[in-house]
Amino acid sequence: MANRRKSHARKIRLFRAVKQNRRVPAWVLQRTSRRVTRHPKRRSWRRGHLHK
Repeated sequence: MANRRKSHARKIRLFRAVKQNRRVPAWVLQRTSRRVTRHPKRRSWRRGHLHK
């Protein structure tokens, strides 16, 4: 799908999903002595799909 065909609201939703899909910050690893290493809501672009 070409970029010019996406609605503005859809672009905002996609951008938000990209921002949410980051790794656990380094300071969290340090603060929890590496007990927290996984992000529970992390999504793979191949496996997990976004809902409309």
